[in-house]
Amino acid sequence: MGESEETEAPEEGESGGEAGESRSRRPDRAGLLIAGAALAACTALVLYGVLDSGQDEPAPERRVPTASVTYEVTGTGTADITYQARSESGKAVTVKAAALPWRKTVAVPLGRAPVVNIVLGEHGGQARCTLSIRGQYVQGATASGEFGRATCTGTLPRPDAAGSEDQQ
Repeated sequence: MGESEETEAPEEGESGGEAGESRSRRPDRAGLLIAGAALAACTALVLYGVLDSGQDEPAPERRVPTASVTYEVTGTGTADITYQARSESGKAVTVKAAALPWRKTVAVPLGRAPVVNIVLGEHGGQARCTLSIRGQYVQGATASGEFGRATCTGTLPRPDAAGSEDQQ
C-alpha cells in the first residue's frame, strides 16, 4: 500500500501542477487591460503629435510687413549694444562687449519702435549711436565716460497704416 500511495501522491501533485500550469498559460485579464490602456495612450500621443504638428505650420507663413533699419555705433573700444530686430514679440538682441565701430542692418516689423541702446564699460570713452530707417538718418546720440549710456529711437508706421511698405 505504501507504493500505491506514493504513486497516487505524484499523480495528485501532477494534476495540481497541471492546474497551476494552465493558470499560468491563461492570459491575465488585468495585465491585458493594462497593456491595452498603455497601447491606447501611446497611440493617442502619436496621433496628437502628428495632427498637432500640421496645425502649427501656417503660423510661419504669416508675413509681417517690415522696414529696413540700420543701427551704427562708432567710437573706440567696446560697448554693450542692445537693438530691436525682426521679432514680433518685441524682444531685443544684446551684443556684449561689441568691438567698435559696429554696424547692423535688420528688418523691424512695422508697428515696433526701432531702438539701439549703448552702454560703455568701466574704462569709459566715447561712442555715438545712429539710427537710419530705409536709408534715411533718423537720430543720433553720444555716450561718454564710465558706463556712459546713449539711446537712439525711431518710429515705424503700424502695419494697417502702411500701404506699400518693405517686406523683408
